[in-house]
Amino acid sequence: MSEEKEKKIEIGYRELKGKSLKERIQMEPVKQWVKFILVFLIIVAFFIWSGAWWLWLLVPIAFDIYITKYVHWSGWKESKNPKLRTLAEWVDAIVFALIAVYIINCYLFQNYKIPSPSLEKTLLVGDFLFVSKVSYGPREPMTPLSFPLVQHTLPILECKSYIEKPHWEYKRLKGLGDVQRNDIVVFNFPAGDTVASKFQQSDYYTLSYIYGRDVVNSRKSAFGEIITRPVDRRENYVKRCVGIPGDTLQIIDGIVYIDGEASESFEGLQYNYYVETTSMLEDRVAEKLHIRKADIRILNNDKYYGMDFLKYAGYVDSTGNANYVYLLPLTKENHEKMSKMSSVVSIKRSFPDGKTFPLYRQDGWTRYDYGPIWIPKAGATVALNMDNILLYEQIIRNYELNKLEIKDSVIYINDQPADSYTFKMNYYWMMGDNRDNSADSRFWGYVPEDHIVGKPIFIWMSLDEDKSFPSNIRWSRLFTKVHPD
Repeated sequence: MSEEKEKKIEIGYRELKGKSLKERIQMEPVKQWVKFILVFLIIVAFFIWSGAWWLWLLVPIAFDIYITKYVHWSGWKESKNPKLRTLAEWVDAIVFALIAVYIINCYLFQNYKIPSPSLEKTLLVGDFLFVSKVSYGPREPMTPLSFPLVQHTLPILECKSYIEKPHWEYKRLKGLGDVQRNDIVVFNFPAGDTVASKFQQSDYYTLSYIYGRDVVNSRKSAFGEIITRPVDRRENYVKRCVGIPGDTLQIIDGIVYIDGEASESFEGLQYNYYVETTSMLEDRVAEKLHIRKADIRILNNDKYYGMDFLKYAGYVDSTGNANYVYLLPLTKENHEKMSKMSSVVSIKRSFPDGKTFPLYRQDGWTRYDYGPIWIPKAGATVALNMDNILLYEQIIRNYELNKLEIKDSVIYINDQPADSYTFKMNYYWMMGDNRDNSADSRFWGYVPEDHIVGKPIFIWMSLDEDKSFPSNIRWSRLFTKVHPD
């Protein structure tokens, strides 16, 4: 700030000293009143939208800043010490920026980077998304005391980036619409309520299923501390919503059916295939088909597959030799292109693997053939029995916070025998377009409405991890819409 402007501010406060409220109001120029009125209208509009009563506390503060000036809010700017004044200016700018970012991040939009290939080719690893909070209505913070732009862990310090108390109940402000079938949605990972600090790539429930709950809880050297996280501090995921509340969903041979009808097919939809070739795939072939290097897996020497698998799958001939066999994600278009290559011998769908939701249900469901399963809707009531309780216990206990017990084949909710349950929230079924490389609702179940974060609108930056700067910038993807008309 210039010395001349500083002097004007100092003189202004000196002139107001000893003046009555009426005199202070009369002395302020029109432009100060215009500034105050604009701020007042913003506060009123936000109050109408959010219903937050505490916003009215900002009105007298704004009135004093612009009109009455009883408090010398910028008194630090008059310091004769230039170093102190510079430090104060930096602190003022940083605090303002943090508050602005916090408000924008909570109520308007946030940035999100695609970390995994679950939505390839619709969204690519390295895409940076502009995520609108207004599309579905911003969710008010549940853990309001948190560091801006950090989800749950402060870098370097490796500690929580939030304070769990106070904790506010779930409330969503009015938005432009609701989550629709086939929308791409950013949401908090539902199974991320509990994590093992040294094994955060897998959720606690899957780890407990594989290794046993007692092992995971006791072996801190291997799994670390068991951490719980509030809803809005769980990892952000992005998937396509393929099922909305009230839908009956079933997957048959990889195709999603909603209420008995096949769902819409997308241009970027792809599945895993075993591709048998007489020679190794060249890099230019993979680049032409837009297949990431990380997604090219040759099975001949693979520690998980190897020759034993190739024998089982029929790729080894009578002499004990086999062609090259790759595991590749292919769209319908890429499948057709590869089928025409002279070096390609065969292309077959990969075998499904991995336990599906719910983990302890023995029904033979796979990621290719799954369900039917009904997606819960707020206010709807479902009959409960020992055959279906595993489908809903996660909702009843973890998401809607009831006490759930089963004794002698009798279901107890909040210590009362129960043969039905009425849902408090809407739930959604999320899946990746890269169907066989996506950890989604088939593995960890429903996404509650209070976990919905927002809707990706456009890609503002896209970086190819297989290339170096500046050729790694995917210029054709910059500022392209995520949801084309």
